[in-house]
Amino acid sequence: MRTSMSAERDLGRHLAVSPPTPDDIRAQLERIVTSPEFPAVGRGSAFLSYVIEETLAGRAQRIKGYSVAIEVFKRDQGFTQDDPVVRIEAGRLRRALERYYLVAGQNDPVWIEIPKGGYVPSFAWNDPVATEPHEAAPALPAAPVETALPPSRWRRLLTSLGSAVVAAAAVVFVYWVADRPESGASLRGSNALAPEGPTLVVAPFADLGEGPEARLYAAGLTEELLTALPRFKELTVFGRETSKSLVPEVDVATVRGELGAQYLLAGGLRVAGSRVRVTARLLETETGTILWSQIYDDDLQTRGLFAIQSDVADKVATAVAQPYGIISQADAANPPPDDIDAYGCTLRFYAYRAELSMKPHAEVRECLESAIARYPSYATAWAMLSIVYLDEDRFKFNVRSSSPKPLERALRAARRAVQLDPGNTRALQALMTALFFNQQLEESLRAGEQALATNPNDTELMGEFATRLALGGQWKRGAEILNLALARNPGGAGYYHGMLALADYMQGDYEAAATEIKLADLQKFPFFHLVAAVIYAERGMTGEAAREGAVFVEMRPQFLANITAELASRNVRPGDQIRLVDAMRKAGLPVPEGEVAISEVPAIGSDLQPR
Repeated sequence: MRTSMSAERDLGRHLAVSPPTPDDIRAQLERIVTSPEFPAVGRGSAFLSYVIEETLAGRAQRIKGYSVAIEVFKRDQGFTQDDPVVRIEAGRLRRALERYYLVAGQNDPVWIEIPKGGYVPSFAWNDPVATEPHEAAPALPAAPVETALPPSRWRRLLTSLGSAVVAAAAVVFVYWVADRPESGASLRGSNALAPEGPTLVVAPFADLGEGPEARLYAAGLTEELLTALPRFKELTVFGRETSKSLVPEVDVATVRGELGAQYLLAGGLRVAGSRVRVTARLLETETGTILWSQIYDDDLQTRGLFAIQSDVADKVATAVAQPYGIISQADAANPPPDDIDAYGCTLRFYAYRAELSMKPHAEVRECLESAIARYPSYATAWAMLSIVYLDEDRFKFNVRSSSPKPLERALRAARRAVQLDPGNTRALQALMTALFFNQQLEESLRAGEQALATNPNDTELMGEFATRLALGGQWKRGAEILNLALARNPGGAGYYHGMLALADYMQGDYEAAATEIKLADLQKFPFFHLVAAVIYAERGMTGEAAREGAVFVEMRPQFLANITAELASRNVRPGDQIRLVDAMRKAGLPVPEGEVAISEVPAIGSDLQPR
C-alpha cells in the first residue's frame, strides 16, 4: 500500500496536468467513431460529434434534448419530450462508449464520457500521470478535480470509501484506490456499475405437464431463452445461475428488490401427447404490470420445439424494445436439431459443469460425441465437447490414451464449432479456452475479444474471458469485467469472487483477497483451496493456510510433485510463478526443492482457475 505522502504527491501530479486540448479531443473522437468496436448503426457517431463540437465551440449550454433532436435527429420544430428518441439514443451512446473503452480504447490517451442527467460531454486524460506535458511546456493552473478523472470514476471511488473512512483522509485514499482495480465490495456497493438499459430476469419456465419430456421441454425453453436473449445488444439479461436460483412463480417484488431488474419473463409449458402449449408473459417489476403475454399452441410432429423457442425469444425482445425499436430480430442461423436426446446433451453439459466431477464427465462426453455424429453441423455441441475434452487434460478426468491428445481434440472441436457458426458465443468461448491451454495466448485473447464483441451480455463468457485476461497478465481489466459479470449475474457469485480474490492477491491487496476468497465458497474445486492457502499465508493466517493446503494436496496429490510442468502448462508468468511458489512454501505445502526453473516457464499468463 502506498504511504499517505506518496499518494498526496501523486494526486498533486494528477491535478497539475492540463486538460486535453481541442486537438486531443478531436483526435480521440476520430479514434472512437472509426473503430470497428463502436457501433456503426444509428446516429451514435453524429450524436457524439455534435455534442463534442458544440462543447469545444463554447456552446455547451445549448446542448439540450430539444437542440439534439432538431440538429442530430432532424425532428421538426414541434418536437416535445414525449418523443423518447434523444433519451434512448443517449443511453445507447453511453453504453457504446463504456464498451469501447472496455474493449478497444482501454489504452487511449483521452477519456470521453456523457454523464447521466444531461448531454454535455466531459473530457479527461485516461491516465493523467502517463500523459503529462513535456517539461518544456509552460506550467498551467491546476485543473478542477472533475477534469482530472472521469466523473464516473470519482463516483465509483467515493462509493468505495465506506462510512469508516474519515473525511480528512478521503482525497488521499480515493487516489490510492483510483490507481488499482476497485475491490469487489466497493463496486458491488456502487450504482455506477448497474446496467443502464433494459434489464431482464428469466424465471425458470414452469413444467405444467406430466412426465420427463415435459420437464425437459420446460428446462430446454428456459435455456434457449438464456442463450438467445443476450444476443440483443441493448438488452441486459441476468445469467443462468441467477435464473436457476429462482422458482417459476417468483414474485416481481423479489426480482425488483433483490436483483434490481426492470423486467421479468415468466411462463410455463404443457405437453400432452404431441401437442405443446407455451405461455409467456413479460412483467414490469416495479408495479407488477403485465406488459405483454402470449400463448403458443403447436404440434411437435409438424413444428419443432426450437422454432417455438425462437418465436418466444423474438416476441419478448420486441416487446421490451418497442418504444424505439432498439433490438433487432435474433439471428436464428444454424439452430440446434429437433432431437430431444441431442438437445438434452447440452442441458446435461451445464449440469456437469456445475458439479465438475469424473462420472458425469464421461457420460456427457459420450452423449455429445453421439450428438455430433448424428448432427455434424450442431455448433453448440461441438463447442461443449471441446470444453469436455479440455477437462480431460486440466482435471485429469477419464483421460484416453489414444491419439490425438485431449488438448488437440479440444482445439479441433472448437475450430469446427466456429467454422459452423462464426457468431456462436459458446463456440468462440471454447476456441478462446482451447487456444489458451494450447499455449497460444495472443490468439486466445483475440478470440475472446471477438466473442465479447459478438455478445457483450453473456455472463458466462464474461467470466471466462476475464479469467484469461487476468491470468494472462491483464489483472486490472480482468477484475473490471468480473465485477460487471457479478453485477449482471449475482447467482454466479462464487466463481467471480474466487477470481477476484486471485486478482487482488496478484496486485498485492492481500486484505481484499482474503475477503473475496471467503465469499467464494467453492469447496469442491481443488484450485480454490490452493488459492486460499496462498492468500492466507500472505495474510499471516497460518492455521487457515495449512488447512486449505492440506485439502488441496488431498484433492490433487500429484500437482506439487510436478509443479514446474503444471504451472508451465497453465502459462504462468515467471514473476507470478515465483510469488506463488514462495507463498505455497509459506503455507507449508510440500513444494520440491529446486523448483522453480524460470527458464522452463513461458513469459505469458497463468491459469489458477477455481473451476
